[in-house]
Amino acid sequence: MRMTKHFTLVIAAFSSIAALAASAAAQTDPSRPITIIVPFPAGGGSDGLARLIADHMKGTLGQPVVIENVTGASGSIGVARAARAPADGYTISFGQWASHVGASAVYPVKYDVLKDFEPVARLGDNPLWIVTRTSLPANNLKEMLHWLKANPQKASAATVGSGSGSHLCGVYLQNTTGTRFQFVPYRGGAPAMQDLVGGQVDFMCDNASNSLPLARAGKIRPMAVTAKARWFGAPDVPTFEEAGGPAVHISFWHAFWVPRGTPKDVIAKLNGAVVAALADPVVRKRMTEQGHELPSREQQTPEALAAHHRAEVDKWWPIIKAANIQAE
Repeated sequence: MRMTKHFTLVIAAFSSIAALAASAAAQTDPSRPITIIVPFPAGGGSDGLARLIADHMKGTLGQPVVIENVTGASGSIGVARAARAPADGYTISFGQWASHVGASAVYPVKYDVLKDFEPVARLGDNPLWIVTRTSLPANNLKEMLHWLKANPQKASAATVGSGSGSHLCGVYLQNTTGTRFQFVPYRGGAPAMQDLVGGQVDFMCDNASNSLPLARAGKIRPMAVTAKARWFGAPDVPTFEEAGGPAVHISFWHAFWVPRGTPKDVIAKLNGAVVAALADPVVRKRMTEQGHELPSREQQTPEALAAHHRAEVDKWWPIIKAANIQAE
């Protein structure tokens, strides 16, 4: 009887130790490096934003946060990689309008961008704008549209793939102005900008924060922004309507997601790390310098991101399908 009682006490003690160990492990998670899959090439504006947030998160989480660039098909290849990752919080899917809205309406993806991911947090927003090579014979949007109409199918517009914001912006421009030009696809914004600066292509609808430094340096020429009001990053650049063009409103918002099934407490911890980054004065200053508008605190929750993501898909998928945009 004594032995049985002693054995029971030993088992109870071991159980208590195991429970304490599990609790301690939960409190110290994460316990190894976290990977953020960025579905765009290194060096672009979106990649720079991901690295800025990741650098701050590693201090909050106490673990290295590694960026893995997985490019191609308007970001859908990288998103697919993230969708297949274990739902343990150690793989984060970074993306924006192109990768998590446009691509799924164009490419035959094997994931559901709304159902196969859990939202973590919205990061930063900025509009697209039309930028041209400096040698283009046009000083403003009206002159550019006149030149395009006088030279049908001779001009070239860089894109980062079918269904991307740059592509949809160009298609919308053609449909609303009666212009016709050739699309030249690239694997990302950085290589497209290199050719635009070099004069290999004529213009591009680009992520404004991505090409802002080049515009400030006078290496490309901005014509108009795709926003309802002028963009704080370049207040001298008019909106499409102000410049005499059609109403084009496309916001390039960025966010983090994790694979479906990731525990809620893990998502909460990752969200807390993002919120801390967005509250840091140094991070906020750098984001503003890069042209990103920071979301309000209310917009930084997983629930707010889920609602915004659903609204964007509901808005843009019918437009993309009506334009009959096909994968290249």
